[in-house]
Amino acid sequence: MNPVLSVVIPMYNEELVLPLLAQRLRPVLDGLGEPYEVVAVDDGSADATPAVLAGLRRSWPELRVIRLRRNCGHQAALAAGIRSAFGDYLVSIDADLQDPPEVIPEMLAKARAGGLDVVYGIRSDRTTDTAFKRGTAGLYYRLMRRLVGRQMPDQAGDFRLLSRAAVDALSELPEQAPVYRLVVPWLGLPSGEVSYARERRAAGETKYPLSKMVKLTVDSVTSFSAAPLRLATWLGLSVVALCVALAAAAVIAFATGSVVPGWASTYLVVLFIGAIQLVCLGVLGEYVAQIYRTLQARPAYFIGYDSAAPDSGSSTGRRQIPAPRSTSHEQVPRS
Repeated sequence: MNPVLSVVIPMYNEELVLPLLAQRLRPVLDGLGEPYEVVAVDDGSADATPAVLAGLRRSWPELRVIRLRRNCGHQAALAAGIRSAFGDYLVSIDADLQDPPEVIPEMLAKARAGGLDVVYGIRSDRTTDTAFKRGTAGLYYRLMRRLVGRQMPDQAGDFRLLSRAAVDALSELPEQAPVYRLVVPWLGLPSGEVSYARERRAAGETKYPLSKMVKLTVDSVTSFSAAPLRLATWLGLSVVALCVALAAAAVIAFATGSVVPGWASTYLVVLFIGAIQLVCLGVLGEYVAQIYRTLQARPAYFIGYDSAAPDSGSSTGRRQIPAPRSTSHEQVPRS
């Protein structure tokens, strides 16, 4: 029987939190009284996460395990789960339990009642996060709303519900590694919101440090907008105007005989112009890197094992795993 609901959970080194996740998520989904599947995408974990998932599957038949061949990143693991899920509706949620699974029935009910294709989970209360985390998150959402538009809800992460129509639309996009926080609002599908209070991580350590937050921001901007290129252009024009003004001042000073020799002003001007040039080159480099990755057309992930495949009894996953729906991501048999 095809599931009505698929719950996609990307995870990396989450051995400590998985038992707690199962204790909270399974009663919620069993209480729906409808067929469901839980798609746990193991993003190349180096701890006991695969063993814990195997143990949970023995008593939880609705749990489906997809294992990537290597660590590909959160967004790639999320894409693997979204493109492999079978459900009429799909909910994506992280494994750390900061987003409460008890909200899922409300999301599903709201989507059905309103005929919505997207229901966003909105973090109305983030007091459990540090002040630095709240501040940087606020800056990120303000910046993204300037780029994407007002249709991007504030404080909406990757906890959301998608209809099958929305999933199929996302699967048709050419991006190898889309940033779903931006792409989903860009689709412009009928959407709603469900608010909740963000909780503390149930166990383990965060897998999203500052370096990954910065990378997500850079990828979000460069993959969705050419605004930084225009900013670099305006910076260049501003520097040209400043140089013209300085040249005019130098000519006037020479003509009036008030030239004062000195190295400080020249040194500062050279530093300023050099800094602007390096910034512009850096921005251009980010876009060239995006073009390079796009032209390579390498898949963002490789699925090594899927427990829903015909050979699900084997943990080696040697046979090629067929994709349940059309996708451009190649799945290569394990050598």
